[in-house]
Amino acid sequence: MKIKQPQPFTFEAGPRAVLLLHGFTGHSADVRMLGRYLEKRGYTSHAPIYRGHGLPPEELIQSTPDQWWEDVVEAYRHLKRLGYKEIAVSGLSLGGVLGLKLAYTEQTKAVIPMCSPMFFDNEAQLTKGFRAFAKEYKQLERKEADVIEQELNTLLTNSEPLFKQLGELINEVKNEVDTIYTPTMVVQARKDEMINTDSANYIYENVEADHKTIHWYEESGHVITMGKEKEQVFEDIYQFLETLNWEQ
Repeated sequence: MKIKQPQPFTFEAGPRAVLLLHGFTGHSADVRMLGRYLEKRGYTSHAPIYRGHGLPPEELIQSTPDQWWEDVVEAYRHLKRLGYKEIAVSGLSLGGVLGLKLAYTEQTKAVIPMCSPMFFDNEAQLTKGFRAFAKEYKQLERKEADVIEQELNTLLTNSEPLFKQLGELINEVKNEVDTIYTPTMVVQARKDEMINTDSANYIYENVEADHKTIHWYEESGHVITMGKEKEQVFEDIYQFLETLNWEQ
């Protein structure tokens, strides 16, 4: 069975732009509803898909965090080329880590990390999440159960270098958070099953922004952009964006 590959999106609506970044093993669907919500309220958004994502798990583990970072920078430049001068960035999980890196590397209007890890103490959960993603992908390909199990074991062994690099990226960004002065909104699900929720407090306490806020969502799990409180999350993000001193 051929699986339809997801695509990046750009929803153009107004002069204020928001770069939307998906999570590890995810793709643009992670942030599509948020993009549509913002579009209706006059904000342009663009969501890339990092290399290896939206593809079979064997291809995902051939990609690297360095490549994903290059893809984020290219997405930021894409918005610049389209003529957007002021760009906020919001990312889910890994996307939030990459968004924080963008906030201390490039000029951003604001940064909104959502359920983003700052401590690489969740390798077991990440491995479990990666295994679940890979298993589901292979089931969609209509493979036999014993074949799937065999391929999953090989995948998990071969993914070890990628998880090591992922840990290094998280630690790198954690050590630079205190160089961020751009307005910051930290979004965190209370029932997050994937990351250490102390990450949210760490980001909030260590960014140097004068304009910063933290929002907890009591009934949400890790993929907060698709959870039961998503509409509230979207509205809170919109309201935060409205507090910024945009030129237009």
